Amino acid sequence: MARHTTFRFCLDPTVEQREMLARHAGASRFAFNQCLRIVKAALNERNTDPSVEVPWSGFDLINTFNAWKKTADAGRVFVVDAYGGIEVAVTGLAWRRTVCQQVFEEAAVDLGKGLTAWSDSRSGKRKGGRVGFPRFKKKTAGIASFRLRNRHSTGRKPAIRVGDSDRPRSVTLPGIGQIAVHDDTRRLRHMLAKDRARILFATISRRGGRWWCSVNVEAADLHPARQHQPRSDDAGGWVGVDRGLSAFLVAATVDGTEVARITDAPKALVAGLARQRQLAKSLSRKKKGSCNRKKAAARLGRHHRRVADIRRHFLHQISGELVKTHDRLVIENLNVAAMVTNRRLARAISDAGWTEFAEMLHYKQAWRDGQVIEADRWYPSTRLCPQCGTTSSDMTLADRTFTCACGHNADRDTNAAVNLARWGRLHHDLPRPPDPQAGGRATNARRRDGTGRHPRVGETSSDDAGTDGTTAPAA
Repeated sequence: MARHTTFRFCLDPTVEQREMLARHAGASRFAFNQCLRIVKAALNERNTDPSVEVPWSGFDLINTFNAWKKTADAGRVFVVDAYGGIEVAVTGLAWRRTVCQQVFEEAAVDLGKGLTAWSDSRSGKRKGGRVGFPRFKKKTAGIASFRLRNRHSTGRKPAIRVGDSDRPRSVTLPGIGQIAVHDDTRRLRHMLAKDRARILFATISRRGGRWWCSVNVEAADLHPARQHQPRSDDAGGWVGVDRGLSAFLVAATVDGTEVARITDAPKALVAGLARQRQLAKSLSRKKKGSCNRKKAAARLGRHHRRVADIRRHFLHQISGELVKTHDRLVIENLNVAAMVTNRRLARAISDAGWTEFAEMLHYKQAWRDGQVIEADRWYPSTRLCPQCGTTSSDMTLADRTFTCACGHNADRDTNAAVNLARWGRLHHDLPRPPDPQAGGRATNARRRDGTGRHPRVGETSSDDAGTDGTTAPAA
C-alpha cells in the first residue's frame, strides 16, 4: 500500500436516513463548537492563572470533551413522579448515544489541527498565507459534514463496507447502517476483494442539495505496466508545460517540438454567469429564515457545484493524458494569489484552475513513478530566446509571437514551453514531491456533462482507480 485516493459516491438515502445523516452532521458541528468554547474559556483563565492547562491537541480535546459530555454542565434530564418528586434521570448530553461517538472525536481532531495551524502560522513554522484562529461553525453557513473512521477488528467485518449483503450499490457506515448509493461501486469493490485497497475513513457531506460519501482508500501501487520505465539518460525526455488563457495548455520538448495544445477548455464560470446572477438575485429577494430562501440557496449551491464539477472533470482529463504520455514534466511556479488581483483577468484565471491542475500533475505523476518539477517563479520563460539566450524586455501581454534579434521567431506559448523544458534538463536533480496522504485528491465516481469531448484519462479513468460513472439523480 503506497498511494492514497478517494472514491466519491452520491448517496440515495431514505427519509429516515437523511434525518440521521443530518443529526450526525449537527453533532459534529456541536462537538467542534463546544471544544472551541472550552479552549477559549481556558485561554481566558490562563490570563489570570498561568498554571491553567489549555487542551490543544486533538487527543487532549477528545479527553476533555468526553469528560464534559457526562457532567451536569452538559445538561440534565429530570423526571417528576406521581407524587411531585423530582429525580435526575440523565446527567450530561441526553442524546449522545443516538449518534456514533466517532463523530465527536473527529470533530475534536479537526479543531486540534486548526489550532496547530494557527500557532505554526504565528511562529513562522507554517508556509503560505496567514491562518486565522478557528471560529465557531454556523448551522446555516458552510457545508454540513462529518467523518467516520474504519475499524479493522480481527475476525470481524470492517466498520465501513461497500457492497455488503448482496447490495453492490450500497455503503455501510458505523452507527448509521447501510445506505443506497446512486453510483456504480464496482471498481472499489474489486480492489477491496483482491486486497489491493483498504478503507481508512469516510467523509459524509451535503453539497448542492445531495448527500455525498467520500471513501478515503489506501491502495496498492499501479501495475508496473502502467508506470513509467526508469531512464538511463538523466537529462533527456523533459517536456515543458505552459499554462495560459487563450490556450489552456501548450507542451513542447527541448528541440521545439510541440506535443500538446489545448484550446477548447470549457469556461464553466463564464458560461454559467448569467444563470448565477439570476439565482443570486432570486436569493436576495427572499425573506431571511423562510423556506423559499432555503430553496433558493439550494438552487444556487447546485449551480456552483455544477460549475466546479465541469472544471474539475476537464482538469482530470488533461492532467491524466499528460502523465500517461510523458514521464518528465516542467511547469511554472505561478503566484496565482497575486495574479487574481488583476481585475481584468481575475475571473478568467480563477475559471482556469491553474493551481488545482498543478496539484493533479504532482500526485498523478508520483503514482506512475514520473517526475514533475516547478521552474523558478522569476524564470523568464516567455521572454527568453532559446537560441541565443537573450531576454526580451519590451514584450507585452498582447504580443502573441516571440521575435528575437537573432532571427528566432516562435509562438509565445510554444517558446515558453520550450524554455521550461530546457530549465528541466538543467535542474533535473530536484527532489520529488511525496505522495499525498489520506484526505487528498478525489476520484469522482460519477460521469459529468461533456464526457465525450475528451477520453477518460488520468485519475478519473476506471483502469487506474476510478469507478464506472452514472448520472447523478436530480435534487
